[in-house]
Amino acid sequence: MGPRYYITPMSLSRWLILLLSFPVLAATGPDGVGLSMEGTFRQGGLIIARTEPGTRVEVRGAPVRVSSQGVFLVGIGRDEAGPVVIDLQTGDGRERQARFEVETREYRIQRIEGLPAEKVTPPPEVLERIRSEAAAAREARAHDDQRTDFLDGFVWPLEGPITGVYGSQRILNGEPRRPHFGVDVAAPSGTPVVAPADALVTLANTDMYFSGGTLIMDHGHGLSSTFIHLSRILVDEGQRVRKGQVVAEVGATGRATGPHLDWRMNLFDIRLDPEPIAGPMRDDVER
Repeated sequence: MGPRYYITPMSLSRWLILLLSFPVLAATGPDGVGLSMEGTFRQGGLIIARTEPGTRVEVRGAPVRVSSQGVFLVGIGRDEAGPVVIDLQTGDGRERQARFEVETREYRIQRIEGLPAEKVTPPPEVLERIRSEAAAAREARAHDDQRTDFLDGFVWPLEGPITGVYGSQRILNGEPRRPHFGVDVAAPSGTPVVAPADALVTLANTDMYFSGGTLIMDHGHGLSSTFIHLSRILVDEGQRVRKGQVVAEVGATGRATGPHLDWRMNLFDIRLDPEPIAGPMRDDVER
């Protein structure tokens, strides 16, 4: 059974995001190669696809991991224009190609003033540290495991007011910066944060220059969650965690103007929007 969605008081834009995350299904083609999908080909989207076990799959011309049950993942980047082409070849030589157009989005512009100058334009002496930390994060997100923890669905790691959304462009002290690739949930420092799904911890660093306390968890097939600005990390690299398990505490470490959780999701190097993946928060949560 797929995820359930409920109409709750929220902005029109957030409701449209959730509405567009309903499953998209593609029936078996005339060549007999089955293909079904849950998700939407929309910028920032994650698609969980299923085909016949033993089928070789390429997405955008590159092979992707297919589980023994025929499950594979497709991620859509923030600015991807599409179409996304999926090629399938079964073990007995049957082939199919499917093409999907990508729905584009409009993103917010956020202006943040008053940040320390060294956090907006880092001094030269910390550049090597920044490069080293970025490489460690890339390595953690490159983990490619046959586990399919993502099939059990996701919960919000923290519920509360959303103060930052995926894809928004941030202008720091008047200087345009990279888009924001996560969803920010405000909460007091020390508030517990839980794993959104079963996972393997691939990075646990309490003091990264930009992101402060940083935790990366792999959900299988290259799908990962990243929590940043944490005040405490309560798990270790290499540890298996379960959905709903407390793994960290909210903080304001690194480049942050106040305590909050910044939750990001990746399919390898493709930045995804966590909000439609997790679905709506509970009705009784103040937003």
